[in-house]
Amino acid sequence: MRRGWKMALSGGLRCCRRVLSWVPVLVIVLVVLWSYYAYVFELCLVTVLSPAEKVIYLIFYHAILVFFTWTYWKSIFTLPQQPNQKFHLSYTDKERYENEERPEVQKQMLVDMAKKLPVYTRTGSGAVRFCDRCHLIKPDRCHHCSVCAMCVLKMDHHCPWVNNCIGFSNYKFFLQFLAYSVLYCLYIATTVFSYFIKYWRGELPGVRSKFHVLFLLFVACMFFVSLVILFGYHCWLVSRNKTTLEAFCTPVFMSGPEKNGFNLGFVKNIQQVFGDNKKFWLIPIGSSPGDGHSFPMRSMNESQNPLLANEEPWEENEDDNRGPSISNEVYRVQCWKPF
Repeated sequence: MRRGWKMALSGGLRCCRRVLSWVPVLVIVLVVLWSYYAYVFELCLVTVLSPAEKVIYLIFYHAILVFFTWTYWKSIFTLPQQPNQKFHLSYTDKERYENEERPEVQKQMLVDMAKKLPVYTRTGSGAVRFCDRCHLIKPDRCHHCSVCAMCVLKMDHHCPWVNNCIGFSNYKFFLQFLAYSVLYCLYIATTVFSYFIKYWRGELPGVRSKFHVLFLLFVACMFFVSLVILFGYHCWLVSRNKTTLEAFCTPVFMSGPEKNGFNLGFVKNIQQVFGDNKKFWLIPIGSSPGDGHSFPMRSMNESQNPLLANEEPWEENEDDNRGPSISNEVYRVQCWKPF
C-alpha cells in the first residue's frame, strides 16, 4: 500500500514537472501573439497613415515572422537524437559488467568494447566514457541530459525556452531561431521608433495605441539585447566548432585534453553545423553532415595540411588499448598528440 502511494506520488510529480516545463514556451508564445497584435493592428492599421508604408511594413514583418515561428517550432519539436544500438551494451555484456565487482576489470571491459566503436574521447581519468543510466558507451561529444533522462548526440545544452535538449539533431534550428529572433526584435524596434518619438511628443492621438507602441519598443529592445548576446556567444562556439559543454569542460582525447580538438578551421566549422550547400543555411531543414556519432577532428585537418602540424604523429601500437586503425572512414580518424 505504501509502495503504491509512493509510486502514485512520484508519477504525479513527474506529470507536474512536465506541465511546468512548458511554462517558458507559453510565455514566449504569448509575448509573440501580443507583439503581433500590437504591431499589425495598433501600429500598422491604426497608427501608420501612409498606405504604402503600411504595406511595406506588413510584408517584411510577416516574412520575418514566418521564419521566426518556423525555426522556433523546429527547435521545440525536433527530438534529440540518441546513440544507435551498437553503442548500447548487449544483455550479456551488461550482466557481466554489473556482476563484476572489481573496478579495474570493469574499466578493461569497456576498453575492449570500445575498440569496435568510433570512440576517441575519454573521461578526465582516461577511462572510456560510459553512461550507467542508459547502459551505453558514449559516442564522442555525447552527454547524458538529466532533464530529458537520456544520452543526446553532440549535446550542447538543455534549453527551457524551447523545452528541449539542443544537440546534433536541432542545433542548426536553434541557431536559426536565435538569428531570426534577433532580426524580429530589431525590425520591430527600428520601425516602431519613429512613432514612439511622435507619441512621446504628443503628435499622435490615441491613448490605447500609444500604450501598445511604447511598450512594444521597450519589449523589443529588451529581448534584442539579451538575444544578441546569446546569439553572439553561439556564433563564437560555431566558429571554434565547440559545444557549450565543451567550452566549459575541455574534451579529453586518448592523447590527453585538447580544447581545439574538433576545430577544423572557420569555414569547415560552419559547414559542420549548416552543411556544404549554402542555399540551405537560412532554411530550417536538416543539412548537418554526418550521423552525430563521430566527427572529423583537428588531427585529420593537420594531416591533410602539413603546414598546420607542429608535431610528429603519435604511432599507434596494436597491443595498446587506444582503439583500432580507421584509415578508410571519413569520420573515424586516428588521434594525435595535443598541439
